[in-house]
Amino acid sequence: MTIAVINAVGTTPVEAGATPLAAQLAVLPPGAPVLILLHGYRYSPSRDHADPHRNILSATSARRAPSWPRRMGFGRGQPGLCIAFGWEAGGTLWRAYAEAGRAGVALAALIGHIRALHDGPVSIMAHSLGARVALAALPLLAAGAVARMVLLAGAEFRACAQVALATPAGRSAEVLNVTSRENDIYDFLFERLLAPLSRSPALGAGLDLPCCLTLQIDAADHRAGLRRLGFRTADAARRVCHWSAYLRPGLFPLYRTFLLAPGTLPLPLLRGILPGHQAPRWSRLLALPLPLPRPRNAVQ
Repeated sequence: MTIAVINAVGTTPVEAGATPLAAQLAVLPPGAPVLILLHGYRYSPSRDHADPHRNILSATSARRAPSWPRRMGFGRGQPGLCIAFGWEAGGTLWRAYAEAGRAGVALAALIGHIRALHDGPVSIMAHSLGARVALAALPLLAAGAVARMVLLAGAEFRACAQVALATPAGRSAEVLNVTSRENDIYDFLFERLLAPLSRSPALGAGLDLPCCLTLQIDAADHRAGLRRLGFRTADAARRVCHWSAYLRPGLFPLYRTFLLAPGTLPLPLLRGILPGHQAPRWSRLLALPLPLPRPRNAVQ
């Protein structure tokens, strides 16, 4: 098996797969990568209709849900181990935000366990509130515990992320912060509902740290930079979308390379070819009418 299933029960990681994690780690070649996938808001492993392991974290794609493990190459020849990490993200946004912090403790315990049994790099891909889970784990880990992270439309405050990334584990991790102006309304509501008096924006405003790089996937100049690196991504066809960071055609090859073949895509190379700025908030919502979407096979 190349996919393990782990759920956070409070602050404890609990195995939910048929094969023990230790056994799966034991058969990995030395140095093989371990990738942890984190879902976002509203998913719940304890409810069948909201179970992420039957949806985006499953080994196979459903009609409307791409399989993250499969898109990342697991089950299709990608070496290493993929861990589908579920946590209780249902209920109100306030409850889910608090639960994400507890799930971060469970994630840190899981990563510590992996590092004790295997010498390969551990990386993370997380969407929405899953980014808060990933960042909450960093203060509890040693330097080098996490190699790289991709945060997709992260639902966390920039100030909280900066604190987490200033820890030993945070300073040694390389982070790709994936944003889109399609997500502006979600960032705005997150900020107003969770901390209405805070001056810290969400991660959609960007992260300017030595270990971090922000990619705006709906910006033409950012897409042009990716194209020069060989990653051809589709243009945006919507004004508002919280899921475009994993539904947009062409993005998974970038994530797969960044997380699982880091030597071929060093952070300084990305930093040198991508613009160092983002479009301002609301620029997409207030823009002129969007062009009609191109045919699906006409990915730029």
